[in-house]
Amino acid sequence: MAKQLLGKEVTAALNEKIIGQVKELKEKGVSPKLGIIRVGERPDDISYETGATKRCDTLGVEVEKILLPEDVSKEELLAVIDKVNKDDTIHGVLMFRPLPAHLKAVQSEIENALDPAKDVDCMTDLSMSGVFTGKKIGFPPCTPQACMEILDHYGIDCTGKKAVVIGRSLVVGKPAAMMLVKKNATVTICHTRTVDMPSVAREADIIIVAAGRAGVVGAEYVKEGQTIIDVGINVNAEGKLCGDVDYAAVEPIVDAITPVPGGVGSVTTSVLVGHVVEAAMRKVNA
Repeated sequence: MAKQLLGKEVTAALNEKIIGQVKELKEKGVSPKLGIIRVGERPDDISYETGATKRCDTLGVEVEKILLPEDVSKEELLAVIDKVNKDDTIHGVLMFRPLPAHLKAVQSEIENALDPAKDVDCMTDLSMSGVFTGKKIGFPPCTPQACMEILDHYGIDCTGKKAVVIGRSLVVGKPAAMMLVKKNATVTICHTRTVDMPSVAREADIIIVAAGRAGVVGAEYVKEGQTIIDVGINVNAEGKLCGDVDYAAVEPIVDAITPVPGGVGSVTTSVLVGHVVEAAMRKVNA
């Protein structure tokens, strides 16, 4: 039976660290603040916003919400981003994406208008360059960093290990691979064109699964001794949350696995708040 890599234990440790940092900042007269920009009323966005706001409240971080109509123009949205860039009281900014269809063609321009120093979820190209170069430009995406926090918390050493990342998105797959390389793992990225993916996955010591499809990783992908980090969040036929890993098939075989729900997702929100606090600390120490 596999060890469950529970997100709540990682989150508790991160929260304790963040509370200490917030206390230090407030003693210096700085109150860290997250600015949230939401266009329209997508239920996914509202759900994440609610969770992030609650976590900020718990950890002593202020939140300022800027809610814009679905039909907002490019110029209006760019003006809002310019305003938050210039607002010294806002240390980190989260803008929900994707933007509505009429802004799709200019989404990249809008994203890159944000000051990377306030880019707490890796929306800008400059923040992403920081992940690949190892320079402290902006912040890495919250989800792959949450995966790294889980590995660190449970003492899973990546040095010299073979790691497979299933998924090549810029949101999770590619940055997760770079972060694993930084931890001295030997990394293979699998994707939809990979030939015989199960045999590649079976060679790994650590697998991060961000395939975007429910239960796609079954028993044929795994072997004894592996650590599985499941990033997926899907709703199955019974209406229950599930990951990209077929948990019932994989869990009896491997050494350690993150459950869904209760794994990576819960850690991601604390990583986001941690980035806001770190942005405030960088500003104070600049």
